[in-house]
Amino acid sequence: MATTLKLISKEELIVKFKEIEAKGWIKCPPKRKKNDGSVGNLLEDLLGIPENNLPIPNAAEWELKAQRAETSSLVTLCHQEPSPRAAKLVPNMLLPKYGWTHSKAGIEYPKDEISFRATLNALTYTDRGFKVNVNRKDERVEVLFDSSKCDKSVHGGWLKLVNKKVGLGALPILPYWGFNDLYTKVGTKLINCFFVQAESKREGGNQYFHYNNVLMLKNVDKEKFIEAIEQGVVYVDFDARTGHNHGTKFRIKTKDIPKLYEEAIRVV
Repeated sequence: MATTLKLISKEELIVKFKEIEAKGWIKCPPKRKKNDGSVGNLLEDLLGIPENNLPIPNAAEWELKAQRAETSSLVTLCHQEPSPRAAKLVPNMLLPKYGWTHSKAGIEYPKDEISFRATLNALTYTDRGFKVNVNRKDERVEVLFDSSKCDKSVHGGWLKLVNKKVGLGALPILPYWGFNDLYTKVGTKLINCFFVQAESKREGGNQYFHYNNVLMLKNVDKEKFIEAIEQGVVYVDFDARTGHNHGTKFRIKTKDIPKLYEEAIRVV
């Protein structure tokens, strides 16, 4: 039998956040403590809402994100493979032509397993010579390769293999993302967001959370998003290995999320 979901207003939700903060340290129940997403799952339990579903008017325009305050991990803004998408550049070019031996080749994977796993930004080249470029003229974000930026003392052998496979010039096909495509993807997902941070601690084998920082973020701004990529605030994360592409992601550090929005209002 279907359950009727009671809608609550943003104002009521903010009251709930304040009530949860006032509780101080909250013990994470056994069913949640082994879950990597326990900080978000427990918050949903406390709010009395289904997972990933804010029961407020226009719920499709709001998202709830929760994260441990002390985490150094990046938050995923969206998954988006580079254009031209029909070429499938990650599995067809970047991985086979520019990939390297997987760290677990011969252990968890076959000996010939290769990987193309790299986190790029627009400010610095990786030690293999890759970076992101914001092309304002053509309104797109591009991936560049410059072999002269490769640390040959570490990756000299890999660079020789690249030279044999495809040469050491620019990428044969430039992977890119159009500004409008990116903004549509990110703006649709994060148009409005309640972003919650929780401090965490362990006592007696139990996990505790204190939800003490809540931001109401409104309206992702296209120009701010592009500027954040230019400033190295937003990263492009590749994660592919032989036979499996885990997806290309645009990611950001927690503290920088408000930089993408027109408004960032602290409610707790």
